[in-house]
Amino acid sequence: MKKWIEAARLRTLPLSVSGIIVGSSYAYYKGHDNWKIVVLALLTTLFFQILSNFANDYGDGVKGTDNENRVGPKRAIQSGAISVSQMKRAIFITSLLSLLSAVALIYVAFGKKDFGYSLLFFFLGIASIVAAIKYTVGKGAYGYSGFGDVFVFIFFGLVSVLGSNFLFAKQFDWLLVLPAISIGMLSVAVLNLNNMRDIENDKNSGKNTLVVKMGLISAKQYHHFLVFTPLLLMLLFSVLTKTSVIPVLITSFVMIKHIKVVNKAQTYKDFDPELKKVALGTFLLSLLFFVFLVLLRHH
Repeated sequence: MKKWIEAARLRTLPLSVSGIIVGSSYAYYKGHDNWKIVVLALLTTLFFQILSNFANDYGDGVKGTDNENRVGPKRAIQSGAISVSQMKRAIFITSLLSLLSAVALIYVAFGKKDFGYSLLFFFLGIASIVAAIKYTVGKGAYGYSGFGDVFVFIFFGLVSVLGSNFLFAKQFDWLLVLPAISIGMLSVAVLNLNNMRDIENDKNSGKNTLVVKMGLISAKQYHHFLVFTPLLLMLLFSVLTKTSVIPVLITSFVMIKHIKVVNKAQTYKDFDPELKKVALGTFLLSLLFFVFLVLLRHH
């Protein structure tokens, strides 16, 4: 059990649910109540993230990207804790659980009457499973050609925030695009840190991440953009919706401190502890967002 928990990489899970918390919180603020949607949306997202972690372990392990020079935490296939066939089975089972959870979520949200919406979200669910697997698995793995950032932005940001809100509201709220972009960019910032940490290993293994393509100096500048733009967009959202700016201000302290560490980073190992800071900082932002919207609704 321990080796599977490690392979699931629990530290990545809070970030994965941040978008769901933001989208659901805004729905609640707007007067939509359905705890079943919240629970199933969180469960489905957790399954997608664990599936992605298993698939990444498998893809990088089979391709030989994870070798003894890797700076980050040891992977299951790389260390020999889990065999290739066991991981394949785990990917299949997790894909199935993700799909079942997604179908239950769609049924609870739309029932039998909104067939068009049900179909749309079913395809989004399939797309999420494919995106989770194809990041590192197969010849056309998009993580190996620098498109990881785009997919993380779309699925962790836009789909997660706007999609979860739509499950409640059954309509599109343009203002919510601002926090959706914010969560998406902060999620990309975590990936960017991961890729800065692994730049040498990725370069040697032929994994052409965006960081490998642009180099470390440009990657650090790109990182500033990924961290500070979301804070400005969340601030703008707070002003436009007349909600609290406190969540953004508190998160800003965490992120400014983080950027100082990134600027001073001398070795690839220096980036590793920062992944947790940005992931938990994003999770903190989503939780504070939730708390203050609940307080405002009941004020």
